[in-house]
Amino acid sequence: MSSSTSRSFCFDSGCLWKDEMKVTKAKRRNAGNMFVKCSVNTKAQKAEKPIRIGVLGASGYTGSEIVRLLVNHPHFGISFLTADRKAGQPLSSVFPHLITQGLPNLIAVKDADFSGVDAVFCCLPHGTTQDIIKGLPKHLKIVDLSADFRLRDISEYEEWYGQPHRAPDLQVRKKLCMDSLRFHEAIKDARLVANPGCYPDNSDSLFPLLKGEVLKESNMYAELAEGIYSYGVSRHRHVPEIEQGLSDAADSKITISFTRILCQLSADDEFVVLLEKGIVPRTHDVRGSNYCLMNVFPDRIPGRAIIISVIDNLLKGASGQAMQNLNLMLGLPESTGLLSPALFP
Repeated sequence: MSSSTSRSFCFDSGCLWKDEMKVTKAKRRNAGNMFVKCSVNTKAQKAEKPIRIGVLGASGYTGSEIVRLLVNHPHFGISFLTADRKAGQPLSSVFPHLITQGLPNLIAVKDADFSGVDAVFCCLPHGTTQDIIKGLPKHLKIVDLSADFRLRDISEYEEWYGQPHRAPDLQVRKKLCMDSLRFHEAIKDARLVANPGCYPDNSDSLFPLLKGEVLKESNMYAELAEGIYSYGVSRHRHVPEIEQGLSDAADSKITISFTRILCQLSADDEFVVLLEKGIVPRTHDVRGSNYCLMNVFPDRIPGRAIIISVIDNLLKGASGQAMQNLNLMLGLPESTGLLSPALFP
């Protein structure tokens, strides 16, 4: 009977897991074969005393992505995860890909101990967030991924979301982050940050043009290629957010006509990559990452330009941007835990 031989290989630790791989080499002679034993710690090394984080609405898509980012964050630790309808169940019953992470079971919001956490990601649906956030302890840092605190004008919130705002005091004092280049210092000092909607994120690509007074028209039509299907025609709920952010950048009232196509988004300074001349950004190249790829092309009409920018809707358009905001709020580099490259293919 012939004997089978197995070989295990390990790479230099600086190439794969920085400060996370312990490599021990044991030379053994077995039918002339060299064996290399590897001890690999695939978990991110946490700080000795991690910052305690609670996630409200962990059973939704943005909540699960927040959890996935948290387990690899070097300074954050998860204290509790809420999901009222799934209370008592493990998160892996909803998202099996997280089964290996040793996460706490889901609990109801009413059972969460907010005195034992430093910060909260709120991933609850629009309209349910205001009542919960206004009752949270004052020491907490909060990043809200819903639309409940995005608009300064409460009457606009009621117009676009169909209900009166129930936490107007917080609405006035919160901070909206559309891009950290402009709001960097404000975010650092904020208690509550309203994470931008995914499509307003993409409008950041217009800010440099507005600041440089390249764009002066008060009416713009934002139409992006790579169409899947159009929706929210003439009445998309992210319109007031985009107009609010662009008006701030231009120091004058900006009004847009907006019909959006499902696919792409945008971001801010540290994660934006301007591609080389002629290269068209593709959503394939940002999938699963917090990066934005963009490029500018001359239009066939003289004096006009076409800007194409792409991001992962769930990462840079929601959970990754929220992680950037909380990093800043807690005095960490905003890129902490967010530098993973895109998935391919």
